[in-house]
Amino acid sequence: MAEYTAPLQDMRFVLEHLVNLEGITALPGFEHVDTAGVYDVLAETARFMEDLIAPLNRVGDGQGSVRNQDGSVTTPDGFKEAYRAYVAAGWGGVPFPLAYGGGGFPWLVGIAMQEMLTSANMAFSMCPLLNQGAIDMLLHHASEEHKETYLPQMIAGEWTGTMNLTEPQAGSDVGALTTRAVPQADGTYRITGTKIYISFGEHDMSDNIIHLVLARTPSAPPGTKGISCFIVPKFLLDGDGVPGERNDITCVGIEHKMGIKASPTCVLSYGEGGEGAVGFLVGEENAGMRYMFTMMNNARLSVGLEGLALAERAFQMALAYAKERQQGRAPGAPAGVQSLIIDHPDVRRMLLTQRASIEALRGIIYLNAAALDRAARSVDALDRTRASELVDLLTPVSKGWGTDLGVELTNLALQVFGGMGYIEETGMAQHVRDARIAPIYEGTNGIQAMDLVGRKLPMRAGGVMADYLDGIDATLVDVRAGGEEMASIGEALGKALGELRTATDWLLGDGRADPADGLAGATPYLRLFSVVTGGWVMARQALQASEQRDRPDCRAEEVAFYEGKVLTARFYCEQILPQASGLVPAVTATNRDLAAALL
Repeated sequence: MAEYTAPLQDMRFVLEHLVNLEGITALPGFEHVDTAGVYDVLAETARFMEDLIAPLNRVGDGQGSVRNQDGSVTTPDGFKEAYRAYVAAGWGGVPFPLAYGGGGFPWLVGIAMQEMLTSANMAFSMCPLLNQGAIDMLLHHASEEHKETYLPQMIAGEWTGTMNLTEPQAGSDVGALTTRAVPQADGTYRITGTKIYISFGEHDMSDNIIHLVLARTPSAPPGTKGISCFIVPKFLLDGDGVPGERNDITCVGIEHKMGIKASPTCVLSYGEGGEGAVGFLVGEENAGMRYMFTMMNNARLSVGLEGLALAERAFQMALAYAKERQQGRAPGAPAGVQSLIIDHPDVRRMLLTQRASIEALRGIIYLNAAALDRAARSVDALDRTRASELVDLLTPVSKGWGTDLGVELTNLALQVFGGMGYIEETGMAQHVRDARIAPIYEGTNGIQAMDLVGRKLPMRAGGVMADYLDGIDATLVDVRAGGEEMASIGEALGKALGELRTATDWLLGDGRADPADGLAGATPYLRLFSVVTGGWVMARQALQASEQRDRPDCRAEEVAFYEGKVLTARFYCEQILPQASGLVPAVTATNRDLAAALL
């Protein structure tokens, strides 16, 4: 089967012509970053991921991680060595601050690198991903002493981090957690309780594991307002900052999962040995959930990226298979000759659906990442505000639609394989299994939909969404001026935008009169909003591609590439974007039948 090849040309097109990488690298704090250097970094990242990380994907799925009798966890063959090479190359630190040993690159660049890592091996990528979330939390909320103690080693990757939220009785209802944190005379806390679903909560790849644990102090109020966050290292540090005594943390089991089997999903018990594990308070007591929300946009974007990354890997395999597999006679083929399945119109439809959806999703996720950089660093206050608002709108799309598409598109890639896709030896089934967790991670997609409808649409009394829709209208003006080549794109996008306005107006009016009615339509609205946003991205890419194609110095191979971008955008707008019309009735149906149904 085809191995993974990083789609560097597609990635560069988005970075150059959709999200303005050059403008991002011009922001304050990125003076040492130039766009040519970024592309060199991405090319070297691609080589590393293709050569070293991607070949371990099947190995990890076959072997899985194993918990030993002493509670330690052994990762699959090659993982430990590959992770040490990853650390030596410094890939994990690229988007983090120079002050703590990072590369100081934009988050946008880190997202592009993360796409390649996750496509190469999603299970392996979970370790750097969780570490990234822990680093982000500490950067925003830890004391300077804690930053100096933990961040240099975590950014280097020598130590890895985890996020400990979920408990058996709580699930997504984090406010129901019961883990306890009892203050001690020396300023530390003793942590007791059980956490589940802790990715890479125990493993053999790094020298220490820094757990960020949500827990309650004795006087904490109930619910989410009484949650604090604690640093709980696997090994406590000695006076020189070197890992020494083992903390009272026990891996009592790892889950036997549908996918990402090489990623150890641990059940961790704190305090089995006696008084409790030693923990250090992050920031203030009872502020843990507020702290968590500061890193939520980054974390949800990264999970959405998992859908994109697996869809890309599966599409590459499906395309290669379709160009090799002969079966049946395609229209126009001579009698008695078996055609390549890529010559069958329905197979081409499946492949183009994958390609167009992937290109739309990549555009959205990179736009989201670029907005994070602008929100953090733009010198213009209004631009920072508008970028932050764009992040608020796009994050549920990136996470929700991105992971839904990951499931749908890996399934579609398997369909191209036919019966061979259902056979584990081809490797396609692994991508389907691996993709299925992402719509559950980091707040289920129903939560993303409720967040969009309940929190994001009402921002500035609906003004944020109004500005967003006006931005799509502005693109429509350019598309409609693009002549016959752009005509069908403009027609489809204009109609879909009208449907989105109708649904949005209903949610901001009738849908708010009874919250149950608005929430009943939240998931179809997220889909509607996402599909139309994808159409907007594809229309913009078509405009840019046609402009680049028509340059006098455009080479023949570049012309073919840009022609492909226009064609893919047209396919998306003509054959995927019309879904918008069918979603409006589901948005506006109210809660009546949901409440009355006998279930």
